[in-house]
Amino acid sequence: MTEKKDIAKILLNVGAIELSPNEPFTWASGIESPIYCDNRLTMADPVGRKQIAEGLARIIREQYSDTTVIAGTATAGIPHAAWVADILGLPMVYIRSAAKGHGRSRQIEGKITSDDKAVIIEDLISTGGSSLNAAEALRSENVEVTGIVSIFTYELQSADKAFAAENLTYTSLTNFGALIEAAEESGAISDESIDSLLEWHGKLKIGAL
Repeated sequence: MTEKKDIAKILLNVGAIELSPNEPFTWASGIESPIYCDNRLTMADPVGRKQIAEGLARIIREQYSDTTVIAGTATAGIPHAAWVADILGLPMVYIRSAAKGHGRSRQIEGKITSDDKAVIIEDLISTGGSSLNAAEALRSENVEVTGIVSIFTYELQSADKAFAAENLTYTSLTNFGALIEAAEESGAISDESIDSLLEWHGKLKIGAL
């Protein structure tokens, strides 16, 4: 839990976590959430982003050692994928949410072959939809997806089930539980807000929202 809390503190310190209990954010999946995690803000923290990249690279070394290419999801996963690819000395590609409508009409940008084994880099995982879309794009090019690695996960059962159904594994550097612990320790979020977040998360996990 120590590393998870350390990464959560990086997100809190850089302002990547935003709360709006009265006017909730709407995710791409349609879920309304009182919390928004914008990990793109970590680009402004040279020390924090390096720690994140090294953590992601470590996971890949330990769990996906046969990886031959790093695939970042557009747009938030791209910079982290680039830093991780640099650390590991591997090629990198990035994956659009959909094929562009002009030029070569490609969804995957960069050089990749059917012999490659790719790890997908995500900034965060909520329901898992964007990760599954990226995996489908890679598989359509006959590329093996060895796994998915992200900075943050909301720890939702719906994501676990979605990945399992597609025979995909994922690992995140930090998660919702670690974020709450880090917020409590640092005083970054009020006790009232934490209670509200825990209530929302509990309902979301069992599908009551």
